[in-house]
Amino acid sequence: MSTVACPDCAADVPVPGEALVSEILVCRECDSELEVVGVDPPLLARAPEVEEDWGE
Repeated sequence: MSTVACPDCAADVPVPGEALVSEILVCRECDSELEVVGVDPPLLARAPEVEEDWGE
């Protein structure tokens, strides 16, 4: 397991060794949802907001 800095608060976020791209992790410090965008080396980005399509 490695750690990566949260893009929002810079706290260390543990990234499991078996993490997959598109997996969602949560920062323990600021509760931001983070998406794994790279695995070698581990890289996190703010997860995209899910919007309602309201049946469109």
